[in-house]
Amino acid sequence: MSLPEIVSRGEWRAARAELLLKEKAATRARDALNAERRGLPMVEVDEEYVFEGGDGKATLLDLFEGRRQLVVYHFMFAPEWDAGCRSCSGFLDQVGHLAHLHARDTSFATVSRAPYPKILPFKARMGWTLPWYSSYGSGFNRDFEVTLEGEGERVERPGLSCFLRDRDRVFHTYTTYERGLDGLGSTTSLLDLTALGRQEEWEEPKGRASAYGAPAGSERIRYHDEYDD
Repeated sequence: MSLPEIVSRGEWRAARAELLLKEKAATRARDALNAERRGLPMVEVDEEYVFEGGDGKATLLDLFEGRRQLVVYHFMFAPEWDAGCRSCSGFLDQVGHLAHLHARDTSFATVSRAPYPKILPFKARMGWTLPWYSSYGSGFNRDFEVTLEGEGERVERPGLSCFLRDRDRVFHTYTTYERGLDGLGSTTSLLDLTALGRQEEWEEPKGRASAYGAPAGSERIRYHDEYDD
């Protein structure tokens, strides 16, 4: 195994300071990329998708649970499989407490193509309480290009999609796939993919942090058991 070089504390501090300059540059570049992502146009979702969840049938609008934004994780679980994807399972394991997303008017849901009776026991086995819906029988996975059809077979791939709600109108704002999921899972990383972002005053474009009368994002942070949802 190749291990890092052993140096003195002073040499380590000098090397760390040099790397810090590059890390700060990467942070500024990431902020600029996030701002450009928030500047993407959006597409209205006209299709009446029907999902099945713990409370029965649900529409895409229902998945918002009354909030302004929705983040959907496309979990690889084909109807013929006996269990969900291992990599997708690892992703869900690292998603934090949803109360912090909810405080920023953003819901999170998982969607798979497997029938809900197959999803339910696997979800219980994993110990997850995240909302999980089946898109079985609908074109949702196909339309958002996480189930690809070609040469007589269907191929599943992981992805994450963001939606924005304006009253009863739903808009698709962003989707990423596969390696685009690297580093995601925390509250801020998921918010960075949405049209409203972290809802902080320093973010571009201006005017989205308190557009709906709420304080800026950081001012809403509480212990997860202190939120009034």
